[in-house]
Amino acid sequence: MIQLNRVYKFYRQQQHHKVILDHVSCVFETGYSYGLLGVNGAGKSTTLRVIAGIELPNGGRVRRSARVSWPLGFAGGFHPAMSGRENLHFIARAYGADIKRVGRFVAEFSELGDYLNAPVKTYSSGMMARLAFGMSLAIDFDVYLIDEVTAVGDARFARRAKEAFDIRRKNADLILVSHSVAEIKKYCDRGAVLVDGQILMYQTVDEAVEMYNKLNR
Repeated sequence: MIQLNRVYKFYRQQQHHKVILDHVSCVFETGYSYGLLGVNGAGKSTTLRVIAGIELPNGGRVRRSARVSWPLGFAGGFHPAMSGRENLHFIARAYGADIKRVGRFVAEFSELGDYLNAPVKTYSSGMMARLAFGMSLAIDFDVYLIDEVTAVGDARFARRAKEAFDIRRKNADLILVSHSVAEIKKYCDRGAVLVDGQILMYQTVDEAVEMYNKLNR
């Protein structure tokens, strides 16, 4: 279970604060996968980072009774001066995962070869996506956070990423951000809509999609 208790998140801008979450309280229940919908700029990606703990809220608390991933494909946690291999070893230790197993999985999945031994600051965006996605899937989580990630990379990589992701989701819940209503309906049991700093929770995806469509009219 993931519980948001009066979570407040904003960014300081020139003349005002951009509020993403305005003292939001809601629960993502265990055993269900949620599709998070919202218009462009609503703050869906920021919300995922807050849920993951990558960004801290300005107020309130996020409680996690499950092992929650960072957003799949998120590369912001890599140290640029360290090699890809050094980064994955560090992250594996931090999560208590088997370093050798993680290393083998990422090496095979990313197909980076000798580039795994190069500093990640030298990587192209495509190479970074391969490393980040491989690392995300190398550790078993109870809840996976996904931000349009199946659309990254070339067609072959996207296909392999989707296949690996489908295996993981059989034993885990999801919180999925996507502009594709079809994708939300395929993967999710329940829906949520982020609007005006609030998260509106719905028992079905169809109810959430109906609200989302109203916002886009």
